[in-house]
Amino acid sequence: MLISDTPQLDSNSTDIVNWSEDAPRGGKAVLNRILKEKATVPLFFAQTLVASLRDVGYNHTTSALCEHVDNAIEAGATQIRIFFRQAGKRGDYEIDAAVYDNGRGMAPTVLKVATAFGGSLNFNNREGIGRYGMGMKTAALSMSPVLELYSWQETSAFYNMTLDVDAIGKERANLVELPDPALSTELPDEISQLFTKPMAFPTDRSEQELFASEADDISEHLGASGTIVYMPNCDRLTYAKSRTLVEHAVKEMSRIYRKMIAQGLCLYVNNRLVEAFDPTYSMSNARHTRFLDLPVKQSSLILSKPVNIRINGKGDASASVIIKLYKLPIEEWSALPRKTLKNDLHVFDGMTVSILRNGREVFAGELPELTTRHSVTNWYRIQIEFPGVLDEAFGVASNKQGVRMKDHVLTAIKEAIGGDITAINDEIKRYQGQQASAREAAKPSTSEMRASEVDAYQTKPLQENLTVDEQAQMEANLRGLAVTLKRDNETDEQAFERVKMSKYLIAFRHDEYWPFYHVEHRFGRVILTLNTAHAFFTQLYDPVRKFSLNVQTSQDGTDVPNHEGHQGPIEALELLLLSLARAQSILSANNEEAKNLLENLRREWSETYRIQLTV
Repeated sequence: MLISDTPQLDSNSTDIVNWSEDAPRGGKAVLNRILKEKATVPLFFAQTLVASLRDVGYNHTTSALCEHVDNAIEAGATQIRIFFRQAGKRGDYEIDAAVYDNGRGMAPTVLKVATAFGGSLNFNNREGIGRYGMGMKTAALSMSPVLELYSWQETSAFYNMTLDVDAIGKERANLVELPDPALSTELPDEISQLFTKPMAFPTDRSEQELFASEADDISEHLGASGTIVYMPNCDRLTYAKSRTLVEHAVKEMSRIYRKMIAQGLCLYVNNRLVEAFDPTYSMSNARHTRFLDLPVKQSSLILSKPVNIRINGKGDASASVIIKLYKLPIEEWSALPRKTLKNDLHVFDGMTVSILRNGREVFAGELPELTTRHSVTNWYRIQIEFPGVLDEAFGVASNKQGVRMKDHVLTAIKEAIGGDITAINDEIKRYQGQQASAREAAKPSTSEMRASEVDAYQTKPLQENLTVDEQAQMEANLRGLAVTLKRDNETDEQAFERVKMSKYLIAFRHDEYWPFYHVEHRFGRVILTLNTAHAFFTQLYDPVRKFSLNVQTSQDGTDVPNHEGHQGPIEALELLLLSLARAQSILSANNEEAKNLLENLRREWSETYRIQLTV
């Protein structure tokens, strides 16, 4: 005898229905009737389905509105306007939202189909932006309990369809049908006013480019075709004020639709024109170029590579993905004020990887599986463009919020550009190491001077007293040495005077395969070279340097001095290293066995230290 977990119902078993008090009453009535009468069960309960679709997860209000912008672009729109109309008192604002586009509009029969869930003229078409015919409805209802659609294909012939969650919830019919669209020669006043009256934000009216004036004929301005999605009395918004909603929408959409904007799309949010923001900094007409008074305003393209990706990960069918790697002009931009880099250019916002589906961005952010977690990632960008046929491979959901790439996709991308990423990582690290190790030209550091001043108190001298001829030869040798140790912005003569002045010299080198320090004893000078590529430099020396100089460096990799610091900690650390270098020089002088022993100690110590710091 089989025992089922499903309750066996009879005509009197409606008492198992345990709905909440605020559940759709019409839906409960339908369910009870079906259970009692054993009537035909519909595949979808409209009353509960529509209510539950309000909870379809959107990351934020902007991502929901993007569904409407996507539809407008699919409809061939060249102008799209988004409105957040705020009314009421502080702390109790009421906000209506709307999206207008001047696309081709919809005929009455198409409008009716488009209002139905799953109603789509492009179902599973991978060539465009939308696929399933769900986005417009779920996006609108995720914001407001009411969706009003207006569409027209001739002037002053506005067809309207309305979805009201509460009204549908009260329906007691087993099958809830949509009515025919209603025709009107005028839009309702609350909608017409969106096009003629300034919004509460931006408060500076000069920032708002109104669609029309109050004296104009709105119908004439709206033209022969278009669509309006109106969501009154929004009760589920990410933010409570129109200002924050506007600012977030502008920030996100300027990046998501940058390619369309660059190609001529006019996108407005509360009558403010949205400029394209390019996280790769490669577009010549993007917003970031306005903040730069420099010859170099764009990133440089390092590579552009097509990569074939298997559609399902197992078969032979594949599609091409275009991967581009850009390097930001770190040499030129590093000197810019931090405010410009952070607030205006947004270099440090973590937009290392940008992924676009059919030209529309679906992901922007960090992808440590592909890059790394280091400040160097702020100075290069990866852009990946894929066609809709690879949606499953890239893990793009129907609402186009992010990606969840399959393993075979990530593996193929790594194999294609992994070496190039490593190379650009090393190049930027080398530059940052050079910047961090830069010293004042023509002047020894405090630790170099201190070690030189007290050298006379050491028990063993670095060199014997020289004759006049030996002194002359020494100066010639020091001139040659100074050339090899010359700092940025330092002349040969300045370098010579600095080297001549100090018996201790600290230099820097960036080499992934070098130990963290190197010692030479040449011409009576102890030369300590520190490796900026070693973890010792990044995790100990540079942090101590910044602490000593009261310098702050965030993930951007640039130094920001607050006020005059104290040299104590960095001077003590450098003297520790210089004393090590001196001891090694003294012990290895004229002693090949000691020299080899100390060399082996240096390499073994350095590798052990690297592993302890990094693995």
